[in-house]
Amino acid sequence: MADVALRMEHVYKKFRKGEVFNSLRDLVPALTGGMFRRQDLAGHDQREFWALQDVSFEIKHGEAFGIIGHNGAGKSTILKILSRIMKPTKGKTVVNGRLSALIEVSAGFHEDLTGRENIFLNGTILGMNKREIESKLDQIISFSELEEFIDTPVKRYSSGMYARLGFSVAAHVDPEVLIVDEVLSVGDHMFQQRCMERMSSILKGGATVLFVSHNLKAVSELCSRAMLLKKGEVAIISGTDSVVRHYLKDAQEPCAGDENKPVYISQVKVSDEMGERSTFESGQTAWIDVEVTARERVQKLGVLLCLADERQYQVFQTSTEVLGYSRFSLHPGESYRFRFELRLNMGQGTFYLDVKIGRFDIQKVYHRKAPAATVFIRSTSAVRGAVNCFPRLVEADTILDSRLQERCG
Repeated sequence: MADVALRMEHVYKKFRKGEVFNSLRDLVPALTGGMFRRQDLAGHDQREFWALQDVSFEIKHGEAFGIIGHNGAGKSTILKILSRIMKPTKGKTVVNGRLSALIEVSAGFHEDLTGRENIFLNGTILGMNKREIESKLDQIISFSELEEFIDTPVKRYSSGMYARLGFSVAAHVDPEVLIVDEVLSVGDHMFQQRCMERMSSILKGGATVLFVSHNLKAVSELCSRAMLLKKGEVAIISGTDSVVRHYLKDAQEPCAGDENKPVYISQVKVSDEMGERSTFESGQTAWIDVEVTARERVQKLGVLLCLADERQYQVFQTSTEVLGYSRFSLHPGESYRFRFELRLNMGQGTFYLDVKIGRFDIQKVYHRKAPAATVFIRSTSAVRGAVNCFPRLVEADTILDSRLQERCG
């Protein structure tokens, strides 16, 4: 128990779909109707729903734990319960250590106060005293990169500026437990990268990080374990890569009409020597296993493989025919399997695998899976862009122009 930073034990949370009445004319009929509805409901309000059902997990000190899931899955509700913003309907929560939370962009801010004044206000809410805030004020302002606007009322800030200031304060509380929600998505790429680096630094200092995000790449990079939520229930808790793959497979629903195609892509798997995975280091070798199955007699088939970046720009393409493999035929019920080997010389980012089966001599595609898989690339190299050329600086020197040297002499 001593090594547990956060714990939820069989937590349930019930909400009631409410109504807002702006006038007495709207309120009176609603109250009257409510009296009659109570008889029909027989003690059960149909507007009530469970946002969380039997959620249990624990996070150890010094661990980075991610929570992923579709909108409405209950992620933010968990964070608000752990942050003591709301109470569970049933169940128990345990928080061991000083907690700092960044759950909503404007949480703890007063719009009529300046950025500087809000640092003191927000810092106090998060448990810092005045002396502590003053000692870290310059660091907080510098990290936010809002020096030019720090004495401007925050009601004139953009959502990105709110996020910068909010994260800067939360990250300098020296928390034992840091909770971060999806709010980082409003920042620009460079600021998001700095936030990730700051959270990594907090982790190295022995703190615990609970990270909720739709950015699966960021979750994969930061967190060793993760949890997938589905409609308020825990679907899986495991290593982050396994949880992300589970989430991505759920998202890849079959398209209408696939069941009628003469040949279809029945399985796509991405792996390395350790097994199936979705996160790779830049330059690492990956194997793409593709299985196709026929419902009818089909001939002269080939498989085409593409990779696209986050903007859906195609960065790579190959096929069985390009690689020297002859066109193949299938009878009803037969399957064929291929293994492609790729060296992932891509820059850091998210890439989507697109697989097609067809007769490419006549440009006929029978079936396409897009995305068939999602691949996250990590890189320790300071590179940007779709590809990684593995750069290194081999020489640097000062050169004085000979003509300038003569004039100076």
